[in-house]
Order: sequence, then structure tokens, then C-alpha cells
Amino acid sequence: MTMPENGGEPVAALRLTSSTVDGITVVRVDGVLDATTRAQFADYLAMAGSHLILDLAGVTFMDSRALGLIVHHWQTSLAAGATFALIGVEYSKSKVMWITGLAQRLPLYDTLDDALAARK
Repeated sequence: MTMPENGGEPVAALRLTSSTVDGITVVRVDGVLDATTRAQFADYLAMAGSHLILDLAGVTFMDSRALGLIVHHWQTSLAAGATFALIGVEYSKSKVMWITGLAQRLPLYDTLDDALAARK
């Protein structure tokens, strides 16, 4: 899905990229996580595997459905004994995480290095 930005060229509402660090898939999320991008996000998470770090620094908005997908993947990873972490989460763009109280339960880290260090 694309949306025009200030009359310019259309831009992607959600861009997902990944890399592997120490055997863990690191998924960089840029854009909006809401009902319009839910299927794209869900499909990408399904392909990412159970060892996962989500870099949410590029998220501009997150709704409860996207948070539900994240929580589901977190629970699945925990059950499998796998690594799961969130990095770069900003309150102003992910308020739903704090409103629901999940910010106190989910494994949140400032940086990739912090998340990697926590698993050792």
C-alpha cells in the first residue's frame, strides 16, 4: 500500500527489512503498524523464525492489532525457548504498549547491542 506524502511521490506505508546477527533475525520496521499493514507485518513475522529482534525505531504509529501480533510472536518464541526482543521503541509512536501495560512485560531494549548482551 502506498500513500502520497505532501504531494510528492507515493511512499510505502510499511517497509520491512531483515538481517541476521549471531543467528538471530533482526527485523527493521519502518512506517505504520495498523489494520492497513497488518497482513504484510504478519506474513513477514511468520517468515522471520522464532529467534527474533524487532527494531521498531522507524515505526511512526502502532495500533493494538500490531501489538497483538508482536505479543503472539513473543509468546511463541518464549514457548520455543527462543530469543525475542524489541529495540528502539518510542512511547510517542507506540503508546498502546504502555496503555495496555505490556511495556513493563515485553523485553524492551534501547539498542541491538543491549538486546544481544541481555541474552548472554
